Amino acid sequence: MKLTFWGAAQQVTGSMFLLETDDYRILIDCGSDFDLDEIGRKTRYEEQKSVFPFDASLINTVLLTHAHIDHSGNIPNLYKYGFEGRVVCTEPTLALTSLLLKDAANLHQKRLNARMNGSSKKRGKKKKEVPMDYFVEKNVNEALDNFVPVAFGQRYRIADNVTIVFYAAGHLLGAAHIVLEVYEDGQKKRICFSGDIGRSNYPLLIDPQEIPQVDYLICESTYGNRLHEDQGSPVEALADVIKRTCIDIPGRLIIPSFSVGRTQALLYTLNKIYMDHSFPYLKVFSDSPLAHSSTKVYQRHVRMLNKEARTFQDDNDMLFDFDNLIYLESSDASKAVSNYNEPCIIISSSGMVQGGRVEQHVEANIGNPYATILMIGYASEGTLGWRLLNGQDTISIRGKQLPVLANIEKIDVFSGHGDQNDLLKFIKIQDPEKLKGIFLVHGEQQSMADFQSKIQENGYKSVEIPLRGHTYEL
Repeated sequence: MKLTFWGAAQQVTGSMFLLETDDYRILIDCGSDFDLDEIGRKTRYEEQKSVFPFDASLINTVLLTHAHIDHSGNIPNLYKYGFEGRVVCTEPTLALTSLLLKDAANLHQKRLNARMNGSSKKRGKKKKEVPMDYFVEKNVNEALDNFVPVAFGQRYRIADNVTIVFYAAGHLLGAAHIVLEVYEDGQKKRICFSGDIGRSNYPLLIDPQEIPQVDYLICESTYGNRLHEDQGSPVEALADVIKRTCIDIPGRLIIPSFSVGRTQALLYTLNKIYMDHSFPYLKVFSDSPLAHSSTKVYQRHVRMLNKEARTFQDDNDMLFDFDNLIYLESSDASKAVSNYNEPCIIISSSGMVQGGRVEQHVEANIGNPYATILMIGYASEGTLGWRLLNGQDTISIRGKQLPVLANIEKIDVFSGHGDQNDLLKFIKIQDPEKLKGIFLVHGEQQSMADFQSKIQENGYKSVEIPLRGHTYEL
């Protein structure tokens, strides 16, 4: 049996791992790679003549840990390049992946239209090549027709010699650790792919489930060398920020937030704040159609959320809707918020302030000393969110150089990733004498190296940090 690391190898995004038995090929995750710049992406595609470094038609089954686009975003392309099999995941993952892939297809279509219009206006100019990883809605629909939902804890046979079980990962609604049992040469081997590991006591989600003893563990390491700074509850942390930025002074609070997962945790927490505190009813604008659709998925799957959320639902009927919440659907409604002069809260995507409607809110308020931009999660190096967190005096938005007069704050209670202690807790379920190997993925190189040392200090001897394209015999 062979395992090849085709993504999230010494980088965070692009999760994609190929497990091969004698006669069966399983792809675990098929995510978009955001760590490659355009030059690197073009070079890779020219070398491969494809989005993938393997023949997509030879893959038998895809297993999807969760919906986030760095894990699911290349699935439509897999079908474009010849894949004809199933994608197996949990039911909430199917629902959220459908939203995210259709949103990505819509963005690709807009960019394609812009390229075509640009080419037609500039006669004689060489037509720009269409990026190989672009897909449109028909590609998404073809993929979704082949998704197979499987419940947590259900043993599911994907081949004569391979069964799988999904365990809740606590990172996102429907997110799973995947444990495979492979029978080969008269032996049973267990391999676990962690997906993204959540944290205990996170808003809405159940805690990560323990997995059984395995032979090989592929473990994410996003926070492999970091601990979460904020130890208080999300309600306490967010209420404190709102009081200081919108009530003590008549200010405006802008929260960049990912549409799927993070925004739902925020809205639920705001609902609790307004239920439990004597806060003035400030207007809360949720400015992301994708977030609105995702929130409906969370509401439909309320019985898969944690006990606290289920009790809140039973007591109050709605997890996310409250009197002062306004969903902004159209781009015109989004722009009009700039003319709202009362203290308010604006939640908008993307979480790293890289594209999306949040850019216009940051642009409109970055010069306002009564505005606060609250970062609530990880921002990759080079993104606008990263530049804000690093205290730059000026930032460039849409070609304009703007002074940073707004207040920039950060809390990490809403981060959906487990920190180093959470990751170690996940690994230490395994007996060091029985675990044959750990492979670290989905992390920056320094994070992986530091986490590798930490794991080895705890008695685990075989801890690998694979390179992209590296194959291991299991």
